[in-house]
Amino acid sequence: MRSTRTAAAVMTLLFAASALSACGSDSASSASGDGTKVYALLPQGTDQPYGTEYLKAMNAEAEKEGLDLTITNSQYDADKQASDCQVAVAAKPDLIILWPAVADTVRPCLERAKAAGIPVTVTNSDVKEEDKSLTAGYSGPDTYGQGAASAEIMCELADGKDINILQVEGLTGNTTAINRKAGFEETIDENCPNVKIIASQPGDWNKDDSQTVTSEMLTAAGAKNIQGIYAADDTMVAGAIDALKSQGLDVKKMLITSIGNTKLGNPLVVNGELDGTVFQSSAWDGQNAVTLAAKVLDGEEVDEDLFMPSVKVTEANASDAEVTPNW
Repeated sequence: MRSTRTAAAVMTLLFAASALSACGSDSASSASGDGTKVYALLPQGTDQPYGTEYLKAMNAEAEKEGLDLTITNSQYDADKQASDCQVAVAAKPDLIILWPAVADTVRPCLERAKAAGIPVTVTNSDVKEEDKSLTAGYSGPDTYGQGAASAEIMCELADGKDINILQVEGLTGNTTAINRKAGFEETIDENCPNVKIIASQPGDWNKDDSQTVTSEMLTAAGAKNIQGIYAADDTMVAGAIDALKSQGLDVKKMLITSIGNTKLGNPLVVNGELDGTVFQSSAWDGQNAVTLAAKVLDGEEVDEDLFMPSVKVTEANASDAEVTPNW
């Protein structure tokens, strides 16, 4: 099993990244400067809280590095991102930063950039394994490690007791969803096989959808037979908790873990309804997208993956932990 990158000491690194501030924008916008030209093909921007903070850090770091940064926002439309890629390649920038809208669809973009001699770095959500050879590196969450860290919290709380849990996955086909599911399931299998995942459905990163699928799983399994929930992000876990409550279950007596430590999830940890989550910093994400790009542009040898630390947040440290915007 892969190791999770969790340590209290790394919290200061994340907090420092969040202190960055600069004006962010999201629709074919540019950071000021006449330096090296970089296109950032993103699926979100100031239209979402996570993207707003991500862009502040990205633009601040681009200004520091002297990069002329052009930013697009496809709003998770794969066709729009493909079109943005065509425009970017035609503009002949020195590098492209890609946050895949849909990982299954980005290979033509990567091939087009490679043919034009333009390096591509990936941010936030990685490309598929078979496409990584077309990229110069990845920076962002260790999404497998996040799932593993959430499972470790679950295993510790279960403490050897036999429990049945439900899993609410992310969007089908999304790399982050796939990796978080694998990290959670493989860690459960290895560390605490006494925890049984008896049903799993995608919640599509959406609170309402997650409440619906959790209700369906509870009905099929029998609500009284379920002692816990794992959801692949805080938005979905909030919906799952609402589903548990609607069926008369006492959520504080159940084992529930997630990922994010967002403004939605953190209060649930503080009040004891969510037992643990894993912090993801939007500021670290945006800053290090540029940090990695700058290293590639400078000809530095870089690791294949620059992972954000996966920091566990439980009731013991939730009140003092940094909170990231909901995505």
